[in-house]
Amino acid sequence: MTELDTPRRGDLAIHRTDDRGHESENTYAGVLSFMRRRYTRDLRGVDVAVTGIPLDLATTFRPGARLGPAAIRAATVQLNERLYPHGAGACEHLSVIDYGDCVLDHHRPATIVPAITEHARTIVASGATMLSLGGDHFITYPVLRAHAEKHGPLALIHFDAHCDTWPDDAPDSLNHGTMFYKAVREGLIDVKRSVQIGIRSWNDDFMGIEILGADWVHEHGTKATAERVLQIVGQHPAYLTFDIDCLDPAFAPGTGTPVPGGLSSAQALAILRGLVPTRLVGLDVVEVAPAYDSSEITALAAAHVAAEMLCLLARQRR
Repeated sequence: MTELDTPRRGDLAIHRTDDRGHESENTYAGVLSFMRRRYTRDLRGVDVAVTGIPLDLATTFRPGARLGPAAIRAATVQLNERLYPHGAGACEHLSVIDYGDCVLDHHRPATIVPAITEHARTIVASGATMLSLGGDHFITYPVLRAHAEKHGPLALIHFDAHCDTWPDDAPDSLNHGTMFYKAVREGLIDVKRSVQIGIRSWNDDFMGIEILGADWVHEHGTKATAERVLQIVGQHPAYLTFDIDCLDPAFAPGTGTPVPGGLSSAQALAILRGLVPTRLVGLDVVEVAPAYDSSEITALAAAHVAAEMLCLLARQRR
């Protein structure tokens, strides 16, 4: 029997039996999951659990990021294959599942942080690496709590147009512009080991985190940016968070707070590929808001960023 004669299966999100490898499926049909990975809550033997956190209660401008996880999953249908320039797919070397979405009660805002924290704790406790799909950027705060409980204060590698360290001492507030202020004050982040990339919004106090603004990246290039990140972070346990508005609106219009002058998709992917020496313990891609997207280019960019994160993990573990 030739390869062409081999029966092809559909709905791999349901029927997949091996959490490694790639199996072809029609890109335009079937049950959607992240990169056609198996939907399961069984974390035994899993290297990476991809999970959606569909929250947008914390947005300060345009809402809609609660629909981001679904849009990113849909945009990964073309990524169930060997990826350029690696010549391999991350799932050839990692056991990856789609853990489904964190269940949230948007009508009871006080339950949001505990729900996300407990969701993350379950994944982190299993030993699997958590790759979260947002949702607005506030989700990173409770996820950081769960990771810091295990690893201690984390180095933060933060791609964004905004620093998200504006003052906020209200313990019950949901605000996607203040969660890293809270995280620093709570001791979840080691500021001396943290860096923010692509920033182009002002704050009078960046709280000691080094800023590699979008202008710095444009002037010095992607190689120098990655090298500087490695110098800052070293081998400290690191959390990598990517707000899609780090990209210029030309590459990512579908987001809540777009800011001109940002990175290109090519620049962002090149920087990520230079971060192999880091010790990543958790990752996320956030702030995709499909209602403002054009031809799904924002979701596509986020899907490729997430896939590149998986390739980064695979290269680290090899």
